[in-house]
Amino acid sequence: MLSRFRNLTIAAILGAGLLFAVMPIAGQQQAALYRAPRTADGKPNLNGIWQALNEANWDIEGHAAGFGRVTALGAEDAIPPGLGIVEGGAIPYQPAALAKKKDNFAKRLTLDPEIKCYLPGVPRAMYMPYPFQIIQSSNTIMMVFEYAGAVRTINMGKPTEAPADSWMGWSNGRWDGETLEIDTTGFNDQTWFDRAGNFHSDALHVVERLTAQTPDLLNYEVTITDPNVFTRPWKMSMPLYRRKEKSAQIMEFKCVEFVEELIYGHLRKQPSK
Repeated sequence: MLSRFRNLTIAAILGAGLLFAVMPIAGQQQAALYRAPRTADGKPNLNGIWQALNEANWDIEGHAAGFGRVTALGAEDAIPPGLGIVEGGAIPYQPAALAKKKDNFAKRLTLDPEIKCYLPGVPRAMYMPYPFQIIQSSNTIMMVFEYAGAVRTINMGKPTEAPADSWMGWSNGRWDGETLEIDTTGFNDQTWFDRAGNFHSDALHVVERLTAQTPDLLNYEVTITDPNVFTRPWKMSMPLYRRKEKSAQIMEFKCVEFVEELIYGHLRKQPSK
């Protein structure tokens, strides 16, 4: 009787292990076979409000929890731990650029563009802890970000050149089957990838790929090329999730008014004695 019970237990454990081994494969197959709903022109419909759920805005590389920038804020300003979104682990910095990154981190309280409400740049806008909305048409795709009221306009027609360097760059898009591919150049060098001081130059070239995996999940991949800062191109990837609240919308967070004292306070005319 005991031997029979032991055999049944082993069989149950092996069966459960096989089930859990098959589940990820089945999930991957389902994602690979998913075909998004179509827009009027027959393209994958990515319209909606989306948001990343990770710690990449603190540091795109894997990192442990750490002290924040302002001691008086305690745990509220502490760095949450994150697994990282950089494929392969570390960013391939050139030696001088790595030294600059470390200096950026040391001075992040005054240097991080986010603190001054500067436009976040690409790809940082995609994984800041704020939602963004995709508004899709046949000739143009817009991305409207809650943070700082930032907007991206993606040209889906014949590719055009950037008229000037800018914070959010100049984006040309195309469809590769189920995937929206966005090629962006024309950046200035004033944005960071995160609060950890990871940075780029004005030679930055960003290629993004967004693919619907389920009705409520986009796979986001981005390839970064910048010969002035990195030794080779490198990639980041993450899921983006649809906001499902019935009242989901992009709220107004025009943060300029919150930093006026920080940026311009020293210019205020002091009262005469």
